[in-house]
Amino acid sequence: MHRSSSVGCAQVTESGDDNGLLDRAIDWVALLRSGRATVGDADELQRWRALSPAHEAAFRQAARLYRDLGTMGAELERRKVRPFVTRRAVTRRALIGGAMAASVAGYMVVKPPLELWPSLAEMSADYRTAKGEQLDVALADNVSLKLNTQTSVAVRGSGINPRIELISGEAAISARRSVSEPLVVIAADGQIASSAGEVNIRCIDGVVLAVCIQGSIIVSHGGRSIELTSGQQIAYSASEPLGKPVPVADSETLSAWREKLLIFKDKPLATVVSEINRYRPGKIVVTNSDLGQRLVNGTFHTDQLDDFVAQVRQLYAVKVRALPGGVVLLS
Repeated sequence: MHRSSSVGCAQVTESGDDNGLLDRAIDWVALLRSGRATVGDADELQRWRALSPAHEAAFRQAARLYRDLGTMGAELERRKVRPFVTRRAVTRRALIGGAMAASVAGYMVVKPPLELWPSLAEMSADYRTAKGEQLDVALADNVSLKLNTQTSVAVRGSGINPRIELISGEAAISARRSVSEPLVVIAADGQIASSAGEVNIRCIDGVVLAVCIQGSIIVSHGGRSIELTSGQQIAYSASEPLGKPVPVADSETLSAWREKLLIFKDKPLATVVSEINRYRPGKIVVTNSDLGQRLVNGTFHTDQLDDFVAQVRQLYAVKVRALPGGVVLLS
């Protein structure tokens, strides 16, 4: 059985076997890696992935091959498949070369323009939520996750001892361990361990904020480990080492997302828009720096954000310009 498919608007013949699907999935990864993918390409990829569970599984496998930089090149070379060339001259050899170059810098995430579609790493996640979506996941009898909007999680291992990677987004994670080993959550280049407790972890653009809600957790980053108890939080990133635990300033605001609410208290409009963009389709861009510093106080329902732009226009008398792809400019 053969089906007609396309990658980057170039028609190909697609075999129905697993190897044929993986070949096509690798073509998709190569296109995403090229940096020239468009919104149309991203939409087409979503349709291809939805054709069958086998298509989705093939894409996840190809994306994970890319993420597993140490073995991907060898795997693709072993296949010795004929390089497929799109109109943008993207080949598997380019994918291999790009991945090997990326290994010099370590873990790498390819970010699409204006974040109009998920990154390659996010697409390869075991669990992923779309904009405005939440998801409850029970990994084991004693481990549960609640994923917020635009959150991607990969799971390593199974049974009573899973290992979780928060690729991007925000998650509330509860662990009630009856075994000696704690639950370990990887976020950016650090990790959070908990044997019995609840933690809220946010990882956006490589900046991690870990909040201990109940019990205690141990946060490790840059060769240091710090224990947090209930009501404390700590942040880190590639450029910022672990500091000292600080009390949670506003627990209501922190946990509001679980009730599908966003609460802002004296927050700059630019910060508010950045958070709203994680829930609302498209992308809002504040083009005026002075406007971006205007303070906002308010509570918004995450499933009722269609009127946000109109509210800002009325409140601040801003100019609004709508562009293709759901992009809105505020000035």
